[in-house]
Amino acid sequence: VQRDLNVAVAEFTELKQQLERDTLVLSVLKKLQEFDTAIKEYNTALLEKKYVAAAQQLEKARGSLKALESRKGFELKILKALGTELTVQTQNMLYHLGEEWQKLAVWKLPPAKESSSLESAMHSELHLRTVPSKEEDVAGPPVASVLQAFAVLGELHSKLKIFGQLLLKYILKPLISYPSLQPFTEEQSDAFILRFKSEEPNLDHSSPMEVFEKIKLIFEVLHQYLLNVPLEQPVEDKKERGVTLAGLLGDMIWEELSDCLIQNCLVNSIPTNSSKLEQYIEVIKSTEEFEKALKNMQFLKGDTTDLLKYARNVNSHFANKKCQDVIVAARNLMTSEIHNTVQITPDSCVALPRLPDPGAGDHLKTQKTSKLLHKDMVNLENETKLSQYTFSLPTCRISSSVEKLMELAYQTLLEATASTDQCCIQLFYSVRNIFQLFYDVVPTYHKENLQKLPQLAAIHHNNCMYIAHHLLTLGHQFRYRLTNILCDGAATFVDLVPGFRRLGMECFLAQMRVQKGEILERLSSARNFSNMDDEENYCAANKAIRQVLHQLKRLGKVWQDVLPVNVYCKAMGTLLNTALSEIVARIAALEDISAEDADRLYSLCRTMVEEGPQVFTPLPEDDRNKKYQEEVPVYVQKWMMFKELMIILQANLQEIVDQWADGKGPLAAEFSAAEVKSLIRALFQNTERRAAALAKIK
Repeated sequence: VQRDLNVAVAEFTELKQQLERDTLVLSVLKKLQEFDTAIKEYNTALLEKKYVAAAQQLEKARGSLKALESRKGFELKILKALGTELTVQTQNMLYHLGEEWQKLAVWKLPPAKESSSLESAMHSELHLRTVPSKEEDVAGPPVASVLQAFAVLGELHSKLKIFGQLLLKYILKPLISYPSLQPFTEEQSDAFILRFKSEEPNLDHSSPMEVFEKIKLIFEVLHQYLLNVPLEQPVEDKKERGVTLAGLLGDMIWEELSDCLIQNCLVNSIPTNSSKLEQYIEVIKSTEEFEKALKNMQFLKGDTTDLLKYARNVNSHFANKKCQDVIVAARNLMTSEIHNTVQITPDSCVALPRLPDPGAGDHLKTQKTSKLLHKDMVNLENETKLSQYTFSLPTCRISSSVEKLMELAYQTLLEATASTDQCCIQLFYSVRNIFQLFYDVVPTYHKENLQKLPQLAAIHHNNCMYIAHHLLTLGHQFRYRLTNILCDGAATFVDLVPGFRRLGMECFLAQMRVQKGEILERLSSARNFSNMDDEENYCAANKAIRQVLHQLKRLGKVWQDVLPVNVYCKAMGTLLNTALSEIVARIAALEDISAEDADRLYSLCRTMVEEGPQVFTPLPEDDRNKKYQEEVPVYVQKWMMFKELMIILQANLQEIVDQWADGKGPLAAEFSAAEVKSLIRALFQNTERRAAALAKIK
């Protein structure tokens, strides 16, 4: 029995294994049959142009093949052949679908060389086929059949991506970029044609409302004739259920389209002044309507997009744009020519609308109080009053660009008073940035001209002083009109004043040093004013004197009517003083001066004294300059010293002693005892009279 039992168990095990093998073979054969059936049905459907059914059969065949390949330890050589067959049939199917797709959506594009111009956009056309060909007997429109088949095969994304890129490049972006371009539709018996026509634009940029209408028309056409196709055919990958082609295309192109709309349309529509901000509500509404229409056509899904956020955030964009425009305008003014000037007088003021009086609310209280106190009031006011021009800028010439720059600053601050808090702060600091930019840009940009041309250095000096003058009160004028955050002392420009004054002075003083250097260089060719009895030496000294006077006269003309009179007189006085000091120093250093030398030196000095004052011509009217020419001793520190030197050159010993007057005379006021003794020794021979005279000089 035991033996029979063992045999029975062995037989049972063998039969069980055989059954498992047979079951496995049957299941494999069943899958092979399913694969074969699917391929046969696919071929039938493809011949009948039932693309969706054909695609589904291919996917069934692919499922069967995957099931066969997943069985471990059961490899059939036939599987490789089946895989190759499936790939071939899939590519065949895609080829047929591609052919159909090319017939359904036909692009007529301009040559590649002309891809980005208005003319090339005019040549772009899109033809959408609307009616199936007669030989086709397909349920539903041909578009749905082809696109759903693509979806089943997983190739829809790549096809739509290419279509979306063409749509953006040749239709949507040109419509946004060129205001004159208008979409134009034409319906034919079997196709719908989308092309462009050109109209004369009213403005450089289209309004957002116009652009949205054009884009909406394009999407309506696409929705109606191409993309209103639900992908609800039974697909193994259930993720694509309930998705429309419009939604897929929207996901692919919306981000790039909205960026283009923002950069080329909404940016240009941001108002340039706060009075137009209220009108911008229309743009926000049209943006909302545009997005709502796209959501209805299922191009868009979800909540507020970047496009609408941008439109709603108009206050911030207005402030940014305004600040950017202000800085650009300011920089253009700074880099324009300095020498185009306008005259500023104490009566001049920046064209600024009158601001309300900050203390207007206190007027009634003070009126009541003043009535009570009027009877007992004692007049404490000083009878002598300051001139109304005491704190005014003196008459001078400044660059017209700087006057415009100051007006820009005032107008921007005025704009800030009517803006939101955030915008007000941004505009205020933009005005500060204007002046900081001036401080950095102008001295660098005009560096060479400011060094070479004395007139430009003078104008730049005036420009800096003019700006500093306005900065003193600029913050105060707007203090109570700006946002509360700025009212607590932050709204000031006073801290910039010393920098601007220093900037103007440094530039002008650098020019003064250049002029001083030229004067000293010219006088260095006068051969130390020694041996004037030598004709050649005298000619050299005379030439040097003439060159210095010519230089001063030229400067006098160049700075005339440009510098304020007091600055002009100080500058010319300083330069003339440099020349006189150098001449005095050279003559005082001579060890021997003959009678003829003294006469010729006197002659040269007389030329300086006679013609020196004539370089003072601060005003264009000659008769008004006489006053300043008579006041030369006020501006030329060494003038009296120079005249005393001339007296010494012509005087005898007794006259020199009289001029000294025991150290109390006019000569003693200008020269030291050592200098006078040195001159006496050079002018007079060594005699007892000279020794007596020298003894009195102490």
